[in-house]
Amino acid sequence: MNFEKKLGIKTGLEAPLSRRQFIKLSTASGLVLGVAACSDEAPVQIAAEEPVVAEKKKAVELAVNQKPDGFLKIASDGAVTIKVNRLEFGQGSHTGLARVLAEELDADWSKVTAELSEAGEAYKDPLFGIQFTGGSSSIKNSFNQYRELGARARRMLINAAAEKWGLNADDLFTDSGSVMGINGETASYGELADAAMQLPIPDSVELKPNSEYKMIGKGVERLDTAAKSTGQQSFGIDLSLPDTKVVLIARPPTFGGKVASFDADEALKVKGVDDAFMVALDLGASGIAVVADGYWPAKTARDRLKIEWLDGSDPLPDSKQIKADFVALLDEPGLDVQDADMSKMDAAAKTIKADFSFPFLAHTPMEPLNASIEVIGTGENQQVVVHSGTQFQTFDQLKVAEVMGVPPTQVTIRTQFAGGGFGRRATGNSDCLADSARCMKAWLAKGRTEPLKLMWSREDDVRGGYYRPFTMHRAEIGLSENGEVLAWRHRVVQPSLSMGTPLEPFTIKNGVDGSAAEGIEGSPYALPIKIDVHHPKSHVPVLWWRSVGHTHTAFVMETLIDEIAKESSQNPVDLRKKLLADKPRELATLTLALEKSGYGSELPEGHAWGLAIHGSFDSVIAHVVDVSIEDSRPVVHKVTSAVHCNLAVNPKSVEAQIEGSVLMGLGTTLAGSEITVKDGRVQQSNFHDYIVARMPDMPAIEVHIVPSTEPPTGVGEPGLPPIAPAIANAVYALTGEPVRSLPIVIAKT
Repeated sequence: MNFEKKLGIKTGLEAPLSRRQFIKLSTASGLVLGVAACSDEAPVQIAAEEPVVAEKKKAVELAVNQKPDGFLKIASDGAVTIKVNRLEFGQGSHTGLARVLAEELDADWSKVTAELSEAGEAYKDPLFGIQFTGGSSSIKNSFNQYRELGARARRMLINAAAEKWGLNADDLFTDSGSVMGINGETASYGELADAAMQLPIPDSVELKPNSEYKMIGKGVERLDTAAKSTGQQSFGIDLSLPDTKVVLIARPPTFGGKVASFDADEALKVKGVDDAFMVALDLGASGIAVVADGYWPAKTARDRLKIEWLDGSDPLPDSKQIKADFVALLDEPGLDVQDADMSKMDAAAKTIKADFSFPFLAHTPMEPLNASIEVIGTGENQQVVVHSGTQFQTFDQLKVAEVMGVPPTQVTIRTQFAGGGFGRRATGNSDCLADSARCMKAWLAKGRTEPLKLMWSREDDVRGGYYRPFTMHRAEIGLSENGEVLAWRHRVVQPSLSMGTPLEPFTIKNGVDGSAAEGIEGSPYALPIKIDVHHPKSHVPVLWWRSVGHTHTAFVMETLIDEIAKESSQNPVDLRKKLLADKPRELATLTLALEKSGYGSELPEGHAWGLAIHGSFDSVIAHVVDVSIEDSRPVVHKVTSAVHCNLAVNPKSVEAQIEGSVLMGLGTTLAGSEITVKDGRVQQSNFHDYIVARMPDMPAIEVHIVPSTEPPTGVGEPGLPPIAPAIANAVYALTGEPVRSLPIVIAKT
């Protein structure tokens, strides 16, 4: 899939570089595979266990992301630097993809480092044709891509050694960064790099079978662990270009609000403040940009601005009214998503009727949004360089180009490490980077040329960012006398996440946003579920939040399974096993979690077991929890997790992702973990009134991985959806009352 062609966007990308041009652009000191040609050709997908025949009668034109050129640098001392085509913001792809390439390269891991790639044609996702990080797809989508890159580079090094020694390349082998011959010849990759650079890139390569892996599947500390553990890792917010000025924007108190008038006299008296001017913002809003020598003078000045605001939408959003409107929609048929036979509903011996509600949630990454922007040159050759930890390089490059009035080829996005994101750094309209470009355009118009560093405070983002949407569900389930589900009618009310964004052509079908019912639609449970949805317009900006629709659909499905079990006098484990009888991955995951947890054994008085299993992003996760109730709130003592993500490239990263997902998902159950809106204004502002899970809330966690040799699936998000329903099911067991909303509020007795 090619994103630009799909949307009819002209990128202005130039024709592919010739090999002669490529070599001239490369450095002479080592094998620098760092300049990528441009191509629209889709990459060839290769099955993980099916090696490609090395000899072909007809040469195959390689897609850009199949060439080592843009991804690998081998220095003369043997040091290997691998470019990673994704944002690293805690999920571990910076290490995982480097490890995959290093495996096929047969590199010495102790000499491997990785760096994040800039925006570029070569770095687009090989399946979707855009450069992005999301959907737990980094390892999954680029696994074969990085294997091929490593294998091609390895073959080039072998061919260089063969020419040097006058031997047949097929008689040579590699090990830990060296090529060796049958007569005892040996040469390091660093020695061969220059010569290898002159040779053709192989059209096809043979990939290792799983049985020969030395790195993939073996746990290893991440490449960024030491720097992050010692405070030495630089993130986007730490970047300081020479002569940089810091920008803070006074943003409207209501979504889409505008500046009616402002007085900056007192603000401009603050030492270190250069200017304050009005600037257009995301969603048709406007604000006042304050430019200063640093964050503190900019904040001090911003606090002294006197601004008269015009409200945004009419009517102004209000949480209570939004809920009332959604409740009304639950009574009305929506857009069809999935059909099923409902004729047996009237014959049901027992009926379960349940309404669920889920609040707005903020993303609150530890590193707030930021972007540094600089302009190099003037006139038609002006180059714009943006430094930011972004999830959507392709969209951002196009948007910055649009704002600055230059071709996309004159915009460089330099990806920085980011301190979390959870979807917030992936907006279709590129709000943060677009704001930085608007500020820079105004700055240039004033005759100034210094780089600008746009920063958001946490309060800026909590009060005026994007949110996991308020969502409601209604389920009506008819049961037979023996507890069989005869019919299940299900309705979801949720604003669309992608209507009106560049992703709409990919995610909206027949008016339905596929994320609203994902996890219920196509559920692995053998149940007759009829689904329809409503997508009311939201005056509160909404965005995907870690695991997207699964954040609420897993809760609904898994708590209802427990409720069905109780209403039909069945064991919740036995019911799940029966409904998943023909789903081997789900059964293997469930079985492993049950065995490792000791589920069903005696717990301390006042404790109960809770269980949930859910598949998302092609992985399956089961959580078993030990929960008690203290001071009318659930306390989680232990979580035992089982993960089926096929081949675990780095088991340590898999464990870390599940642990982090558990903590984040647990946080959604805590009182105060919701965003509320009144009179168009978000009522929360920071961690003192928007509750997230903290260290005392963290239970003991054990993570177990189901063994597999199949190509890897996602792990960044799937661990989150099942934890809240597992906790809710334990609460249900303790109180006898089903939990129908988040956060979990337990009535005092």
